[in-house]
Amino acid sequence: MQRSKEFQEKDALSEHEQQRIASNAEDVSEVVSGRETELPPVDGGWRAWTFCFAAFWLETMVWGFGYSYGVFQEYYSTHEFQSASNVAISAVGTVSLALTFGSTIPLMLYFRRYPTLIKPTMWVGLVVAVAALVVSSFANAIWQLIILQGVIYGLAGGMIYIPIVFWLPQWFVKHRGLAGGLVMGGSGIGGFVFPLILNALLSRLGFRWTLRIWALIMAVVAGPAVLAVNPRVPLPKHEKGSPRPSVVPKELPFFRDAAFWMFSCVNMLQALSYFPVSLYLTVFTTSVASSLSATAVLSVFNVACIFGQVAIGYLCDRLPYPWIACASAFGSALVAFLLWGFSYNLGQVFGFAVLFGGLSGGFASVWQPAATDCAGKKGELQPYIFGLFATIKGVAAVIGPIISGILYDAGKGTGALSGKYGRFGFGKMEIFVGSLAMATSVVSIILGVVRVKFKRPVY
Repeated sequence: MQRSKEFQEKDALSEHEQQRIASNAEDVSEVVSGRETELPPVDGGWRAWTFCFAAFWLETMVWGFGYSYGVFQEYYSTHEFQSASNVAISAVGTVSLALTFGSTIPLMLYFRRYPTLIKPTMWVGLVVAVAALVVSSFANAIWQLIILQGVIYGLAGGMIYIPIVFWLPQWFVKHRGLAGGLVMGGSGIGGFVFPLILNALLSRLGFRWTLRIWALIMAVVAGPAVLAVNPRVPLPKHEKGSPRPSVVPKELPFFRDAAFWMFSCVNMLQALSYFPVSLYLTVFTTSVASSLSATAVLSVFNVACIFGQVAIGYLCDRLPYPWIACASAFGSALVAFLLWGFSYNLGQVFGFAVLFGGLSGGFASVWQPAATDCAGKKGELQPYIFGLFATIKGVAAVIGPIISGILYDAGKGTGALSGKYGRFGFGKMEIFVGSLAMATSVVSIILGVVRVKFKRPVY
């Protein structure tokens, strides 16, 4: 649950365009491609809330399933693919999330040039996602799952989801925060409920029928949702012979801004510390309790991320974002070093899941003010800056768990420090996670000092 206030962060409209759309709430007519078209109202009406409801279900299906991979991780490592390395097994989930995050920029640039292909892209993504799950159920080697459940499903998830980000600002202006929060809640609900459902299916039917059943659920739930997600403003039709919009904006001044590169570093370090926990938490929990308990811990972790997003987002509206990023990362480091490092029973694991999930899982709420700061007066560049932040996070989603998989001493029952610290072979991973979280807080402090020194407004 890395994306608090995602719809504000990926705001696809400039301030001028927002004001124009808001004015249409009273006069719901607009000239599109040379003709006057009646438009539905902004911030209300059955069409707007239908869009919101459908987007909620797409959020639930795409991100909820991705954040539930820890259940598959634990299952694959103890059943059909137990001979595979931990790095290979974790790669299935990390690659999927990485490509869903990483597809943001390519898809945004693609939709900028070919806006009429947005809806067809969603349908193609849904078909590919369903097919990927079905074909994955016939996999006999972990590399096949990496390609099917990882690469192909991850790309398809981005194709389904990213169009929501483009169209939600058309439907909601004054109530965009409310609408975005309602849609975003889908990932939290999916992250809480799906692990419980998937664990029950895996334990009773195995992974093959679980994936087939989930493919059917995906088609039944996401199909009508894709049908109901539509733009408020009719898409402009390209006239033959006229030039299409450029793929890349002509001016990208934020590349010359030190704040962009510093926060990119902060974002990378934070993501490297987060993803190992999100993927290996269930594996750690099974060392002290049952697989059912591990599923419950993952669900609690995902819910804590949502509460963290809300809290951090609230604070970012009132305090400079570098200091919020610093506090979030510093708290995550302490929790990883102390609570996770010395955990040996289920109660401590639950406590760690709540605290780390809230502190680290809510970090993405810092992206909005950071993107606003980096964009400066060119507010239309905010979605592209956000897309780059998402791409960086996608890279970290692969690198972090790979490094952690190497550091994980599977089957080692004693602690790294006199048998008390780093139990069950997780000592090195816990130090890795805590160290990167601490590094995140240090770079955040440097960013905050630099912003004050150059007397630029800190959002």
